[in-house]
Amino acid sequence: MTEGWLYIQTEVYPALLKGFWVSLQLIAPSALLGLAIGIMVGVLRIYGNRPVMAAANTFVAIFRGIPLVVQLFIWYFGLPHIGIYLSPFFASVLGFSLCSGAYHSEYIRGALLSIKRGQMLAAQSLGFSKIRMIFSIILPQAIRRALPGCGNEIIYLIKYSSLAYMITCIELTGQGKILASNSFKYTEVFLMIGACYLVMTSVASIILGRVEDRLRIPGFEHRRT
Repeated sequence: MTEGWLYIQTEVYPALLKGFWVSLQLIAPSALLGLAIGIMVGVLRIYGNRPVMAAANTFVAIFRGIPLVVQLFIWYFGLPHIGIYLSPFFASVLGFSLCSGAYHSEYIRGALLSIKRGQMLAAQSLGFSKIRMIFSIILPQAIRRALPGCGNEIIYLIKYSSLAYMITCIELTGQGKILASNSFKYTEVFLMIGACYLVMTSVASIILGRVEDRLRIPGFEHRRT
């Protein structure tokens, strides 16, 4: 018992803590960039001209259709063949952001389509330009409606950030893989890793729920039960 506790204190805890911080550094910028990309692409898919809409739809089809691990391999192992070298960390953030952005755009697109056309006609009658109408009237409402779906995508991002170790970005799962390979204590190590991800997703769910409540307009949207 003492030996096992000593192993956790001296080997497992420092390694997993180091991996945990790397995971957070991956997740935070990827979540923000992914959401920004999703909003931009979602708007272009609805309000862009025909070539722009086609390009945005192609982007979504590519990044939703190709498995994320394959995308990471392309960014890290494929780009050097054309003279572009990315660090494991940057390649991971790039891959997570683009893939997450494609999924966010679906939620944003659906929310934009749910806004009644009468609001756009009213804005046009008041002399609003198309860009001003989108960003000051339509998009704020759409973001509120898309928040549950976008929040769900952020939860997924936390979990699939574990794929970063596949391109040698040693985050939480990567550290666990090294520990388990050295000690052969796969069950113990990965149970602890699973607990770490459970904590991260639970905290994210609480934060996202509070953001939804904060942005909810009283009397217009039902409160979560």
